[in-house]
Amino acid sequence: MPTVAEQLRAAREARGLSINEVADFTKIRTDHIRALESGDYNVFSAPVYIKGFVRSYARLLKLEEPAIMGELDQELSRTEKFKEPPPLTNEPRGALDYVMLALSRVNWGLVLPILGGLLLLVAAALSFQAWRNHKNADPLANLGPGLYVPKPDLKDLHLPIPTNHPSAPRRN
Repeated sequence: MPTVAEQLRAAREARGLSINEVADFTKIRTDHIRALESGDYNVFSAPVYIKGFVRSYARLLKLEEPAIMGELDQELSRTEKFKEPPPLTNEPRGALDYVMLALSRVNWGLVLPILGGLLLLVAAALSFQAWRNHKNADPLANLGPGLYVPKPDLKDLHLPIPTNHPSAPRRN
């Protein structure tokens, strides 16, 4: 099976393109194109550059990008400089990690207005229901039977005689 570098060179030569023409079309420097075609990935400082350049180059040559990128990942994993680094922690991922990942992918500019609108609709529906129940309620329904107190009979009332009245006996 040919390497990614061999596939890129063969496709370029089959299309009759020179390295300078590829550099003009892709805006990739000629020394980087030569390094990609020779499989010398140590020229690049990070795998992100290699992957980006190979993707652009494969797109120009109309090669299958997913297949080329998969093969490139396999080739890079075999090199010491560009293989995937070990994880920083050996702890297994928990449910909170998956929730946080899902929340980080949410488009909050779209979700928050929708949630606000739904909350407003629920509040309006509950307010309308409470108003309708209050409007139809009988205000005297909760009164008990023993709340009526009759007025007292005034003829049975005796008021005390004031002590400072002129007809009151004097105390000495």
